[in-house]
Amino acid sequence: MAMATALLVLFIAFPFTQSAPVLTEDYYAKTCPDFQKIVRETVSQKQLAQPATAAGTLRLFFHDCFVEGCDASVLINSNHVNSAEKDADINHSLSGDAFDVIVKAKTTLELTCPGVVSCADILAEATRDLVTIVGGPFYSVKLGRLDGHMSKSANVDANLPRTNHTMDAMIKLFASKGFTIEELVALSGGHTIGFSHCKEFTDRLFNYSKTTPTDPEMHPKLAEGLKKTCANFVKDTAMSAFNDVITPGKFDNMYYQNLKRGLGLLSSDHVLVKDPRTKPLVELYSTDQAAFFKAFSKAMEKLSVFGVKTGKDGEVRRRCDAFNDAIQS
Repeated sequence: MAMATALLVLFIAFPFTQSAPVLTEDYYAKTCPDFQKIVRETVSQKQLAQPATAAGTLRLFFHDCFVEGCDASVLINSNHVNSAEKDADINHSLSGDAFDVIVKAKTTLELTCPGVVSCADILAEATRDLVTIVGGPFYSVKLGRLDGHMSKSANVDANLPRTNHTMDAMIKLFASKGFTIEELVALSGGHTIGFSHCKEFTDRLFNYSKTTPTDPEMHPKLAEGLKKTCANFVKDTAMSAFNDVITPGKFDNMYYQNLKRGLGLLSSDHVLVKDPRTKPLVELYSTDQAAFFKAFSKAMEKLSVFGVKTGKDGEVRRRCDAFNDAIQS
């Protein structure tokens, strides 16, 4: 009886509270032990069938994390009462293959361990696996993040870098989210895979200045080829070009080598080799791939836990494209 009274006093003095779960690499070890295997097999099959999946998923992950944190809010569909993140103009070009691979993994996981794995965790894990598949570094992904309760297109523009941003604007944006200049340059290296639509860089080809329509710092042969590719970009909005024209499907440090040769596609790429705050890092990563991989891995580990939702701040969605309270049971 005395012990029970003591425990009661202890409970009143120090009430037990439900603490937010701590993210760990083995978060699903008991609740969904096949989680990593299922994600790996799903993304491997998708990448084999659609080689652009890796780049598309990496971009999808970045666009998710920089808006509201890594909470899968970018996966939500709009409805009659809400315009979701994916319907912001800058997100219209997000890869359909990227959305599809997350849905495929979620579907399999719901059959295996229903209601356990969040879409946010699937996106984080799938991104790492796909980066590795195409030659990039393996980095740790901590798990236990939940899916967010909000997704609004109005919140997107102010939180994502634009291709015409100045270096000052990009540094300010990344700094506002706690990322350093080194992390900015390392994360920009994700452009070593994938492509960009013509509208993102045609100002450098046709409207650079009143006296010089083409950016004189762009390699002449690249500019010539891009002008042909993007000749009808206004009518054919799907026209695009590889971000890395040398090894577009391989995750390597060629992106940085290209910047030094005038082969950077976007203005926001080219400015990295021009600004004295970022140029030394471009020089380093262009000659030392191991240094780039190390910096990229650290930056991705940091990005993957940015603004994560835990406890009452999130949920495990039954479907990645809808909040649970919007799904009819």
